[in-house]
Amino acid sequence: MIEARHLRVLRAVASTGSFSAAARELGCTQPAVSQQMKALEASAGTPLLIRSGREMRLTQAGEALVRHAAGILAGLTAAEEEVAAIAGLRAGRVRLVSFPSGSSTLVPTALAALRDAHPGTRVSLEEAEPPRSVRMLREGDCDVALAFRYEGAEEWDDLVVRPLLSDRLVGLVPERHRLARAGSVAIGELADEPWIAGCPRCRGQLVEVCETAGFTPRIDFATDDYPAVAGLVGAGLGVAVLPQLALESLRPRGVRTVGLEPAVRREIVALTLPDLAQVPAVTATLEKLAAAAAR
Repeated sequence: MIEARHLRVLRAVASTGSFSAAARELGCTQPAVSQQMKALEASAGTPLLIRSGREMRLTQAGEALVRHAAGILAGLTAAEEEVAAIAGLRAGRVRLVSFPSGSSTLVPTALAALRDAHPGTRVSLEEAEPPRSVRMLREGDCDVALAFRYEGAEEWDDLVVRPLLSDRLVGLVPERHRLARAGSVAIGELADEPWIAGCPRCRGQLVEVCETAGFTPRIDFATDDYPAVAGLVGAGLGVAVLPQLALESLRPRGVRTVGLEPAVRREIVALTLPDLAQVPAVTATLEKLAAAAAR
C-alpha cells in the first residue's frame, strides 16, 4: 500500500534532485528520506529513481507517481480539513499564494474579514506570479492561488475558478510629458518612447499589444518591482503600462496616468482544486477575496 507520507517524500526528492536537499525541505534526516523511498519502491514493486553518482532522476514509474501525487495529496488534505471542521476540531488552515499587487490590495482586506468571521482559521501567505502560482496549486503546494491572466492565455479547466475583477491597464508618463494631460491615448502614440517593462508575463503582454498597434517597444529598463517602474517613469526615463490594481498600492511621484486605447485588461481570479473547494476554510477564503474585490 502506498502511503501519503511516502508520496510527500517522493515529491520533495523529485523537486530538489537529491535525498539531502529533500531532507532539508522536509525537516528530517537524509537516512529517513532514504528509508521512506525504499519503502515506497517496495510498495510500488518497481524502481522509482535512477541514481548515478550525485545525480538522481525519476524512472517512468516515478514520473507517473509524481504526476498523480499532487491530486492524491490535495484530496487527502481536503478530506482531513473537512472532517476536522465538521468534528469541530479546528476552524481550518489555508495556504494562500498571491501575486504582489494582489497581496498589497485584495489580500489584506480579505484576510482581515476572514479573521473577524472565522478567528480560528490559520492562513499562510506566499508570493508568486502566475504561472508559477498556478503550478504550485496543481502540485499541492498551496490551497488557493490569487492569479491573473490576459485574454487568450492558458485555460484552467481542471481548476475551480472564482472570477474577482477585470483589471484595466493604464499608461504611466512623466508629469511633464507631452501627453500627461491627455485623458486617454492610443498606444501607438507612444511608439517612439523608451519603455520601462514590468514582470515577464506583463512584459510579454506589452510587446504583444504594441506589435498589434504596429510597433515594437524599445524597452530600456525591466523590473518586477512596481514602485521601481513608477520611479523610473517619474525620473523621465521612459513610459510604462501598469495594471490599475498595482497603482492602488503606490503613491507615485512625478508621473501621470493616462487611459489606453484600445483598452487592455487582465482577469483577476482566485483558483483552487475541485477537492479543496469543498473545505469550509477554503470556501470562506474565496468568499472574502470576492468581497474584497467588489469593494
